[in-house]
Amino acid sequence: MNWYPWLTIPYRQLISQCMTGRGHHALLLHDVGGNGADALIYGLSRWLICQQRKNEKSCGQCHSCRLMLASNHPDCHLLAVEKGKNSLGIDSIRQMIDKLHSHAQQGGSKIVVLPHIELLTDIAASALLKTLEEPPEETYFLLRCHQPYRILPTLRSRCLYYYLASPNISLSLPWLTRRISAEPVAILTALKLSAGAPLEAERLLQPERWQRRSACCTMLVGALSSGDMLSLLPQLNHDDIDERLHWLISLLMDALKWQQGGSGFIVNQDQQSLVQLLARWGSLQTLLKLTDQWLHCRHRLLSIAGVNRELLLTEQLLNWENSR
Repeated sequence: MNWYPWLTIPYRQLISQCMTGRGHHALLLHDVGGNGADALIYGLSRWLICQQRKNEKSCGQCHSCRLMLASNHPDCHLLAVEKGKNSLGIDSIRQMIDKLHSHAQQGGSKIVVLPHIELLTDIAASALLKTLEEPPEETYFLLRCHQPYRILPTLRSRCLYYYLASPNISLSLPWLTRRISAEPVAILTALKLSAGAPLEAERLLQPERWQRRSACCTMLVGALSSGDMLSLLPQLNHDDIDERLHWLISLLMDALKWQQGGSGFIVNQDQQSLVQLLARWGSLQTLLKLTDQWLHCRHRLLSIAGVNRELLLTEQLLNWENSR
């Protein structure tokens, strides 16, 4: 698994806590996605399960390390959501608990990795809570989440909470520049659109995906010029609607910043002419109302099962046309 330079400090902080006796058997790692949290969790797992640690590093030579390198360690349990499902149920947790109460096959630590803890059903979360309260000896839980508010407060209280922040732009920008052939303004924009997460920015800058964003911006310019906002429907009505609305809402928020003299803080650095066009299109009150409506529309699309996406988008675009 790849290692990223911005993970070194968080890794050392967490390992230092364990080495000085201030560690915790359950770590809840909160990140926005795209910061390499999986690599950090893997590095922590390697150290915890290593039988011949070298200070803050795993040895890489013992039998446990070799099994980890082969992704075949019997005492490291990964609980992932099955393909086609959107939750993790009680059966998976019970099977894991049964294994934890058995002796470690390699005679060392036992590790549980749960990369999406917020996807646990209520009954599965309750079962995990009981195990966290009375964990088997030498057992460690490495839990990850994007939305901690969806986790039971009692479950969160049994964990050491750690927020993996996006790295400083002075570190992520050079890293991306070495990996991606793109204009500096495009790289900077991708980082801002990705909340500073370098791996997510790298995915956004892939040609096909970046071209989709460019096409959305071009269509928005045409719609604003003609007043035909409904012409945006073919661009928005896709399965990646979440991302496309994120782009649109970020442009509206940039227009608000521009109106208030905050042009230096806009996200879409490569679309300044479009941001200015939006800023001139409506008053502060109009843009605020429009942004709020799109945020509400996005929430409904993502939270209501079976919602008619095309109908909802059509309604919102017609409201936009009539909002001036």
